[in-house]
Amino acid sequence: MNVAELLLTRGDDSAPAVWFRNKIVPHGELRRQVNSLAWALLGRGYKKGDRVGILSENCPFFVVSYLATMRAGMVAVPFPTELSEENFQKIAGHARLKNVFVSDRFFPRVVPWGRKMGLRAMSESQVQALSKGDAGCFPEVDARHDLAALMFTSGSTGKPKGVMITHRNIECNSRDILSYMDLKSDDRAMVVLPFHYCFGASLLHTLLMAGGSVVLNNDFHLYPETMLQEMQRTECTGLAGVPSTYQILLRKSRFRKMSFPRLRWFQQAGGKLPNVFIDELRGAFPQTRFFTMYGQTEACARLSYLPPEQLPKRLGSIGKGLPSTRLEVLKVDGKQVPAGSDEVGEIVASGDNIAPGYWEDPEETAKYFRGGKLYTGDLARVDSGGFIFIVDREREIIKSGGNRVSAKEIEDVIAELAEVVEVAAVGVAHEILGEAIYVFVVSLSEARVSPEMVKAHCRRRLSSFKIPQEVVFLRAMPHNGAGKIIRRALREMIGNRSPVTTDCPDSKGDPVTVHT
Repeated sequence: MNVAELLLTRGDDSAPAVWFRNKIVPHGELRRQVNSLAWALLGRGYKKGDRVGILSENCPFFVVSYLATMRAGMVAVPFPTELSEENFQKIAGHARLKNVFVSDRFFPRVVPWGRKMGLRAMSESQVQALSKGDAGCFPEVDARHDLAALMFTSGSTGKPKGVMITHRNIECNSRDILSYMDLKSDDRAMVVLPFHYCFGASLLHTLLMAGGSVVLNNDFHLYPETMLQEMQRTECTGLAGVPSTYQILLRKSRFRKMSFPRLRWFQQAGGKLPNVFIDELRGAFPQTRFFTMYGQTEACARLSYLPPEQLPKRLGSIGKGLPSTRLEVLKVDGKQVPAGSDEVGEIVASGDNIAPGYWEDPEETAKYFRGGKLYTGDLARVDSGGFIFIVDREREIIKSGGNRVSAKEIEDVIAELAEVVEVAAVGVAHEILGEAIYVFVVSLSEARVSPEMVKAHCRRRLSSFKIPQEVVFLRAMPHNGAGKIIRRALREMIGNRSPVTTDCPDSKGDPVTVHT
């Protein structure tokens, strides 16, 4: 079955599907708009398998364009909204787009980009003008093999690579999430993660499949208090975020002091949230279930989850594989690491949610997809109960003075300091050590925490070879559109700065003074 059709059949016609600012789109109206646009595209000569770009903030226009493209048997290609002209053209050229739908907010910027490469960009009003008339018959899709979306991410080569997502991938992963979270038609999620990011897209998929609704807020990083007020006003039952989402809420807002009578779940993925923040969140909202989850774009979002009742005794675990996903932790020789040991191996996944590979990139596909399995590059151990604990990402291991140092271990220790909002540890090239350990910190007040205090805390908690060589304070951490820390940008800051201080751009492009 076409997954867009499946997502659109569950909600009652008059029940809300999408909340955006002061506008509500009911499920019945969403179905009508999606089917109308899908049929219009086919009537204009678009064909099954054509790739259609979507460059838009989270809004009803994105939702309709995304679902209509898939409903028509075509392939949706969501663009990160913060991307450069160069990367836009790389992705558009590599995907060989038929067209690109652009929201009014970004249309003036994107039109000349597309014109340079002979690609037409269509505005919201132009796309809506296509959507006149009733829908007819749609192409049949092979759910296991036909693509629903290309989700672009950065590869090990640094060039964008498109993860091929099939209709079956989305259906399988969404059903699993729906099941273990027990999502119902009265569930309503506050969505601050962009839909061009697989985690954000999975929220749209699962809430629609449940017949529930999503509340879209694109200004969280600028106005977290406003988002919280909107959560109260729309009576959200759930909130999903990456680590920075919860760190900002717990340290830079009144979140813990506010009341959310219908809030029954949190979702967290996109990296490890330090244990101290999980404890703070559970302490502030003891009746709200906290789901720690793990995944990758190549898995159509989710690979595992930790049941909330397991949190007290397995804090820091990513849990076990989803019902339809098999997770193994394999040593270099291909054998599983023994449960309950300290041995470390790579997480390897298989199941119907695993993508078939990367779009027209056999080299990268062969590197990560082998024998029907996804090799994640994440290193982990397994406890006696079969629960998985990530040690680190292979690409984030710091090799300093002949030692392999976990960036996450250092970050978890520094996050214990009450003044710390965010922290990231990276390795920077060093002629003697190989890599020096640099730690970047965003704090509530530099007057109450200093580099010396951070290092002293590390000395009390860590082995000597894990103590950072330098501690760098930033006003803001560089984030991508999904809220993840851009570690490459942190390394570039060190390479470009003077010995003492420098001005570096933060995620909004403002100058940030770096102190060491």
